[in-house]
Amino acid sequence: MNPNNNATEDTAFLGVGWSFPPTFSRVDNSVMMVFDENDIRQSLLILFETELGSRIMVPAYGCDLSPNVFKNATTTFKSELKDYIHTAIINWETRIDVDDIVIDENSELDGVLMITVYYLVRHTNTRGNLVYPFYLNEGTLPQESI
Repeated sequence: MNPNNNATEDTAFLGVGWSFPPTFSRVDNSVMMVFDENDIRQSLLILFETELGSRIMVPAYGCDLSPNVFKNATTTFKSELKDYIHTAIINWETRIDVDDIVIDENSELDGVLMITVYYLVRHTNTRGNLVYPFYLNEGTLPQESI
């Protein structure tokens, strides 16, 4: 392993991957790597940002969130979002078990739903969470500026 990396022998089994976005070191001409729980968090972000069908070799990879940007934030829609996220994690991030997915509606009038995924890392029995901002009505002007 690269001495600049911080993975330990005990936790290396959780995964090692390129940082996201990819970052390069000019000092030793290497790619910055992420490990353990940080690798899982970045993997979840990549999963949520990837549209279904956008990866040619693995078209089923991703989470079907982006086509829903312009939908009304109804209770049914929020349940569908939770289902999309939960299904994507079950299919593509096997290192964790989802405990809960909570959608905070406090920022809904600002055009954003804060989605919190609570999870358990299977191999270490460590709990974690990821807050993902899902922007509604992307590309529209706020009402005050119209």
